[in-house]
Amino acid sequence: MEPSENYTYFIIEDGYRSGRICYTEKDQYFKKKSDSSYILRVKALGHQETSVQFKEIKQLTKQEAEFLYALESDKERLAAFWEREGLDLAPTLRQSSQVAVKVNEEWCQGVVRYIGGITRTKYSDPITGTFFGIELQGNDKGKGLCDGKFGSERHFTCSKNCGIFAPFTIVRPRDPKPQESPKPLQDPAGTLVLGDRVTFFLNDDSSRNGMVLALEGNVVVISPDLNDKNDSADFVRIPLEAVIREELLSPAGPSVKTQPDTTDPSAGMARDIERSSDVLGLNSVVEVDLSQGRTVYGTVRWIGKLPGQEGTILGLELEEPSGVTDGTFSGQRMFTCLPKRGLFMKRDSCRPDSRFHTPSHREGALSRSMSNKHMERNGVLDSTVSGSVAPLSSEQVLQVLVGRMRGIQGHCNSCYMDSALFSLFSCSSTLDSLLFMSTHQQDAAVQTTLLQQIVNPLRSKGFVPSENVMKLRRQLQDGGHSDHTFTTEEKDPEEFLTLVMQRILCLEPLLKLRSAGDKVQENYCYQIFLDQKHSLILPTVQQLLEHSLHWSGLTLAEIPSCLILQMPRFGKKFKLFDKIIPSLELDISDLLSESPRECVLCGQLAGLECTDCFTDPTFGRTGFKQFCRTCSAQVHSHPQRKLHRPSDLRLPEGYPPSGARQWGPPREKLQLFAVLCIETSHYVSFVRYGPRPGDWLFFDSMADRVGDQDGYNIPQVQLCPEVERYLQMSPAELATQVPREMEGVAKRLFCDAYMYLYQSPSMALYR
Repeated sequence: MEPSENYTYFIIEDGYRSGRICYTEKDQYFKKKSDSSYILRVKALGHQETSVQFKEIKQLTKQEAEFLYALESDKERLAAFWEREGLDLAPTLRQSSQVAVKVNEEWCQGVVRYIGGITRTKYSDPITGTFFGIELQGNDKGKGLCDGKFGSERHFTCSKNCGIFAPFTIVRPRDPKPQESPKPLQDPAGTLVLGDRVTFFLNDDSSRNGMVLALEGNVVVISPDLNDKNDSADFVRIPLEAVIREELLSPAGPSVKTQPDTTDPSAGMARDIERSSDVLGLNSVVEVDLSQGRTVYGTVRWIGKLPGQEGTILGLELEEPSGVTDGTFSGQRMFTCLPKRGLFMKRDSCRPDSRFHTPSHREGALSRSMSNKHMERNGVLDSTVSGSVAPLSSEQVLQVLVGRMRGIQGHCNSCYMDSALFSLFSCSSTLDSLLFMSTHQQDAAVQTTLLQQIVNPLRSKGFVPSENVMKLRRQLQDGGHSDHTFTTEEKDPEEFLTLVMQRILCLEPLLKLRSAGDKVQENYCYQIFLDQKHSLILPTVQQLLEHSLHWSGLTLAEIPSCLILQMPRFGKKFKLFDKIIPSLELDISDLLSESPRECVLCGQLAGLECTDCFTDPTFGRTGFKQFCRTCSAQVHSHPQRKLHRPSDLRLPEGYPPSGARQWGPPREKLQLFAVLCIETSHYVSFVRYGPRPGDWLFFDSMADRVGDQDGYNIPQVQLCPEVERYLQMSPAELATQVPREMEGVAKRLFCDAYMYLYQSPSMALYR
């Protein structure tokens, strides 16, 4: 690996990979920097190679990249980069600097003893994350987590439980004199606190009502009630002197709480929800009524006391940008989220998210409320199916899976997971080993949920409610396998699949690639990259894979049971090709590093391969070219090919040598069984459910919706036999098809492909 100073570092600001730290050689970066639309091939720290456009990235210093890489998630990195304050302060800290560091949500005093990396680099990356090793002092001694060692390596020495390693976002220089806690804001009647109902006066002497969201000096941030003009403002900032408690303007003075009407069937539910607020904890999903007619949903990211505020306060990360902060309060960071996604509320003002309430809280008439209607189908409430259920056959698909309210129900940006799970398990068994293989005890619950509450219900009942998928998302998040946005934000399908297969269920890598140096690389997905000089216009998947492996100097070390291919597109908008032709069969015979191949001219066993002939139109416009020794000598006697350098092919041990009378070496082919597609920010999938050319399903987990915020999504599975018509077209005819005029949903398959899934018939668990 070259020295880290030989690289330029930057952060991706836009697209589904935003927040990733990447690097490339300095010469390559500055050579192409003038062209903002240029596609730059880079290496992402901790990830495989990828490609970006210059307009998507911002340059970093090496030191900034090291500080940011110490953070746990891409989202935290992007937020810290945008905020800048902590990133600018971090380089000013030195060993022996007096600092404040957050330990278990409490700010403690300490002194810096070490600055540097504490983990080994991944993928031979040139840098690692920079952490601060801090020795806690004074009354905070004993609140740490170590004695200066991280793992088996010692970085500094201190007493037991007096040391901590922290990223820059929770370390601040300590002021010589501690600042006094800010004094509570005063209104004419006393103290305003978060969640108070208030009346505020406008410049035209009119008044409005609303709820206090935040206090910023002499300004009150208020969520206004909706008025007759359908005002849609999320919040307003009003001077303190123009705000008064709402109860003080009531003729009866301060309001008196009355007992709920016990004849109302919702009263019991209301009391249950009030009592359940006592057990709200970190990562709980909650809802808050900001103002009349407006409810927002979020996840608890912080719990504690705030200066000038009474009672326990919850720091919420909202699903929508309806908040007032990015996780800071009075300039002090409590947690991290995107701007306008943070909100601090009294615990009593929050209640569990009713969209995920268990049926015990919805008894009587409430069990038929809109938010629970989607569970009224027979058997859905009991959506756990034990045992082993085989994938659906062609006949079962028509009876069980096709229709509205079928498939996997989407909710809260889950389409990437819904589409991936539906594609892998509805009609294929290629990865069923995931469901039954032994795993770590702490991850057994994830496997059980995947099998009994997602795969089995999908195959036996044709429907998986959104609650089951949310349970899986929470288990992945709470188990520490992913960041705290896993239950709320959209992810990449490959990120989810790799997480489940590698980190949780410890599945052996699906793909093994051999480089020219005979080194074997292992992974779960393969991202297709192409040389900028390629001549492809309307490619097949077969051509894309061949070109990518040829350009990268790679071959398949063995036949994969499941091959997951990511198409050459960057972000959710930029596509390298307007259309891609699906290859229903993927012939990998010539892509294997140790496999008998036939001569492209005479058909006998080949002994030589010529990568220089890859694009020679004499033997076909593209594709790997291998020859027997006789044909190779004739081909390379041509003046245009005298500089070619054929190389020997490897043959399996014991196989007859090249030149022997051996005809028709076996062909190894993989079968396409599903395609994930994305147009802008919503994933859908196509699945082959039978052997006939027209046996295709189209699945959308959010095809329709009932209701607004209190409603639910309707998933749909539909037949799409129109796909066959376009698959049978010649490339020239297909190129003339206008996407918006293509029949049915066929346009999505040909124009929006994101990921192709292939399986080896010989290795399938079920035949």
